[in-house]
Amino acid sequence: MSGPRVRAVVVTWNGAHLLPACLDSLLAQDLGPEVLEVLVVDNASSDGTARLLAERYPSVRVLTLGANLGFAGGVAAGTADLLDAAAGGRPEYVALLNNDARFEPDAVRLLVKAADAAALAGEHVGAVTATVLLEERDSMGRVLVNSTGNVLTGTGAAADRDYRVPLDEVRPEREVFGFNGGACLLRTDALREAGGFDPSLFLYYEDTDLSWKLREHGWTVIHEHAARAHHRHMASTQGGVSPTFRYYNTRNSLVVMARHAPARRVLASYVRQSAGAVRRTVLGGEDRRVTLARWRGLRDALVPALRGVLRASRVRDVRKVRASHQEQADHQDREA
Repeated sequence: MSGPRVRAVVVTWNGAHLLPACLDSLLAQDLGPEVLEVLVVDNASSDGTARLLAERYPSVRVLTLGANLGFAGGVAAGTADLLDAAAGGRPEYVALLNNDARFEPDAVRLLVKAADAAALAGEHVGAVTATVLLEERDSMGRVLVNSTGNVLTGTGAAADRDYRVPLDEVRPEREVFGFNGGACLLRTDALREAGGFDPSLFLYYEDTDLSWKLREHGWTVIHEHAARAHHRHMASTQGGVSPTFRYYNTRNSLVVMARHAPARRVLASYVRQSAGAVRRTVLGGEDRRVTLARWRGLRDALVPALRGVLRASRVRDVRKVRASHQEQADHQDREA
């Protein structure tokens, strides 16, 4: 392999006010430029991001897109060249960091160390997720956790493990269902085998979707507790539960679930979220624009969810047929 061993990808859209803390933390990593390269994917920002990058961060590579493709589209664009197995000089790892987050100086090294150790032990680890901390403190001044990886709830939705638990109280398991796309390390080979990020998701659940695909290809996800990132939670989306957040969270939770989960769980989630939209419509309690975004998300998830359920059903049927044929062949071999 030639070139840096790790590519750090930061996706931004009109985040010039957030980028300095993020990029300064990456350039301060205790890894030299021969090991770590930094790539900013700019989703057609109009707030002076291009000028900021040119003037203050000339060593940072910039990929400027012609339109805002969201986080999913941005990270897909920033890693597209890595999906070609025949391409030479590919970095072994990809580090992701939200534009509203910052790594502690040893974070990337510790993530790489964990991935290397897992490989030496013969483990098929495709991603290492960091400990993400909230910038805010609780009433007692304690540091709060944002995420130690992603988990699936009983309804099939994705959630941050250990969200808002004081840091000194968390004892997370090493293996976790999924990585947090805001601060993590991906093995390039695993990313390629799983097919990369789906740009159609635009925003939210792209990390859950890829975590699921990694597992379906035999890769696991682990958590490295010592690798720390600090996150200004939802600062890049102006904070709070906005119509944008509610739309993509609703739509993508159903679309991603339909691709990977049993049909009964998808149906149950659709019914539950529809009931929630009805309740909000009748009783109120939230901004009307947010409620309308719920309905748009449900509407736009319906056809992709049905397609996903049918596709998953066909895949499961094919697997059953293959398993049956293999069982028959094994039986014939024993008879012979």
